Amino acid sequence: MGSGSEEINTAKMTTVESKEWHIQAYAPEGIPTSDHLKMRTTRIPVDAGSIPDLHVAIEMLFISVEPFVRSRMTGREDGLYSPQFDLNQVVTAFGIGRVVESTDDKYAKGEIVTSPFLPVAEYAVVPSDFIIKRIEPDGGVELPDYLSCLGVPGFAAWVGIEVIGEPKAGSNVFISAAAGGVGMCAGQLAKLRGCKVVGSTGSDEKVIMVKEEFGYDEAFNYKKETDLDSALSKYFPEGIDMYLDNVGGKMLEAVLNHVNEGARISLCGMISGYNKVWTEREGVRNLLNMVGKGVRMEGFMVGSPSHLARFGDFAREMEGHLRQGRIRSKLKIYHGVESFLESLQSLFSSANMGKVIIQVKPL
Repeated sequence: MGSGSEEINTAKMTTVESKEWHIQAYAPEGIPTSDHLKMRTTRIPVDAGSIPDLHVAIEMLFISVEPFVRSRMTGREDGLYSPQFDLNQVVTAFGIGRVVESTDDKYAKGEIVTSPFLPVAEYAVVPSDFIIKRIEPDGGVELPDYLSCLGVPGFAAWVGIEVIGEPKAGSNVFISAAAGGVGMCAGQLAKLRGCKVVGSTGSDEKVIMVKEEFGYDEAFNYKKETDLDSALSKYFPEGIDMYLDNVGGKMLEAVLNHVNEGARISLCGMISGYNKVWTEREGVRNLLNMVGKGVRMEGFMVGSPSHLARFGDFAREMEGHLRQGRIRSKLKIYHGVESFLESLQSLFSSANMGKVIIQVKPL
């Protein structure tokens, strides 16, 4: 099996030692800490005689670290878009793994697969219908990209731009959290449509990155240009035609002062409110602007059946972009499942650059 694990062979079953992360306590406010998340060690059966029918035993290779995990740890059902984890439940995430054993003829030992329903752990046994795709390791796309531009962030960017936003060539497109996993893909998709693209980020280094590496026409550091109305007037003198919102709060409110007739707003996430109870989140006071200008604002979940039905279209299109070099990604890779808490906390720091991924095992 993978390095660092121990196999035990008995007459009844073969098991491996697996480190995995559990929800120990809810975190209603603030960034989760070791008071809320605990790593435990358990033993996982990995022989065909010990796992249920139509299941696969998987050795985890890469795990995607997403902001929405935070929203599932509040202990509240207060309008956040994901169901809460149960206490003592293993945290689940989008991941890539190698099949160790299978009781489903569709999957063979050694195949590389990806699923949005894998535990943050070293090994797992999951139903085979959790798997959404086989990956060819020599298919011209790096494995971590299947959790970045070809994973949840890329799919969210694609739905937000291609399905909901649909900007035309020459449109003025604004993207908040432009240096994050969704933002870096969304900006490049909009550029491929021939749009003018401006992004907001949390540091001067990120401003340089999104312009030089991802082709943004302009970007600004919202921590320096704190008057958001003035900033948007400067970067969008002709108004905003399409906005992909990853932030919410003050940024969304400012955008509504600069939208053009018939503008579209794709609500992907609102990270500014994830660590606050809903009564302390910043409200939007100028929704009336949507009425006079006929603005369409639509929230979306990539896991909804209507969007998941388009995943194949997305994957074919994005794989083509990656192989042709039309879209690039930037990854921040942590090593070892032990790094999950640190990597999750990094999502809420402006020091974080690019898509955060954990490499669980050496390849």
